[in-house]
Amino acid sequence: MSPDELVYLGVLAASIPVGFLFRYLSPPGKQGAALLLGLSVTIATCQVHTLHSLVTVIGTWIIIKSSWQHAPALSLTWTFLYLLFFRLVTWFGLPQPTPFSNAIQLLLTLKMVSLANEVHSFHTEKKKDVSSFAKSPVIGGLAQEPSLYDIMSYSYCYVGIMTGPFFRFQTYMDWLKQPSPLTLPSWVPCLQRLKLVPVYGALFLAVNSVFPLAYVRTDEFLDENFLFRVFYMIAVFFVFRMRFYAAWCGAEAGCISAGLGCYPEKALCKPGGGPTVNYSSDPAVEEKYDFKTIQNIDCYNTDFCVKVRHGMRYWNMTVQWWLHHYIYPNSPFKAYTLRAGWTMFISAYWHGLHAGYYLSFLTIPLCIAAESAMEASVRAKLGPRGQNIFDWIHWFLKMRAYDYMCMGFVLLKASDTIHYWTSIYFIMHVIAVCCIIVGRVLKGGKREGRRGEKEDKKEGEKVDSSKENTGEKTD
Repeated sequence: MSPDELVYLGVLAASIPVGFLFRYLSPPGKQGAALLLGLSVTIATCQVHTLHSLVTVIGTWIIIKSSWQHAPALSLTWTFLYLLFFRLVTWFGLPQPTPFSNAIQLLLTLKMVSLANEVHSFHTEKKKDVSSFAKSPVIGGLAQEPSLYDIMSYSYCYVGIMTGPFFRFQTYMDWLKQPSPLTLPSWVPCLQRLKLVPVYGALFLAVNSVFPLAYVRTDEFLDENFLFRVFYMIAVFFVFRMRFYAAWCGAEAGCISAGLGCYPEKALCKPGGGPTVNYSSDPAVEEKYDFKTIQNIDCYNTDFCVKVRHGMRYWNMTVQWWLHHYIYPNSPFKAYTLRAGWTMFISAYWHGLHAGYYLSFLTIPLCIAAESAMEASVRAKLGPRGQNIFDWIHWFLKMRAYDYMCMGFVLLKASDTIHYWTSIYFIMHVIAVCCIIVGRVLKGGKREGRRGEKEDKKEGEKVDSSKENTGEKTD
């Protein structure tokens, strides 16, 4: 493990026992201590580069105070433009930011855009209440506009400050105001989330030592036979998954120990978004709680879901929620595949400027189009047994597609990515294109289009319904 990875591990490991202590603090004490601890971690790891995150926070606060009506669009523009400056600072003679400051900046970007939408929702619903003389049934809406101190506290809250998961400002405020944090579930769900972390960590170290990524960049790699070169991407993606499974499960455990994101099961929480229905506590009934709001990974479904489009839902789940609510609905395109492509492009930009991100993320819409074409032209015409066989083949190709795309994500450079993909003859691109052609030949193209339109309409209705409930802006 690199020194940076050891620092990440140390911060994660320390956050878990510290979280239990926060359950004993009052709301003001919890808010101040979480800010102090998070700011200390930021300054210790980022040093002078802490100024980048501070400028981002102050800029968002100014936008919210000066123009809440346009805050969603302005905050997105501001934070994403600052991300561009942040990644090109060396062009201006400034020092290169540390990896830790990059991680903090990424999560802060999500938080600031979400905060601006929440404040916009608050003012919009407040105007509706005044005009209609009745309170709107907003789910998880703010009770008041946050102060600069509130925004700073949310931005630098120690929980998940470098590793995630993303959580909304309202989730943060609900955490501060928990009436009886010591009575909420703690040890059992925390240990449940941690039980497989040692396994993930051991598998990461073991397989990574046998299949190092650096070998792909060597000339000797090209001397290996074709099947070995294909198998190598499977091993690399396995290492990639184990690394993030361990990190994100550990990060979730840090949230659980502190009680962040703990809501009654009847709130029907979504990862990243929190409660989706209004709820009230009944003292006469024993309440059941969950931590779905801060769930960032579903390891089982990531590996065993059938479709490419479904695989995205179970990976980095809180960020997927953010993309689905703030980027996807505002896409300039109407077709599902194009809207997915736009969302993947924004996701690639958020991750960084390396060409490998774009090569990987923009392959996803092609794979989605391929699986849609085959489902409409082949699977729909099969019986139950045939569909079962189709699904197993679909799952196998889905995993290979993610293996293939992962190489661009980890190799980063366009030359390295193209070099590897060339060595395996762009196999997944070829398969995807062939599936689309077969779908057209079997006259699945028209049905695929209708299917895509229906799915797009369904997804749009879900987002619009959620936006209406939370009052967040959709355009």
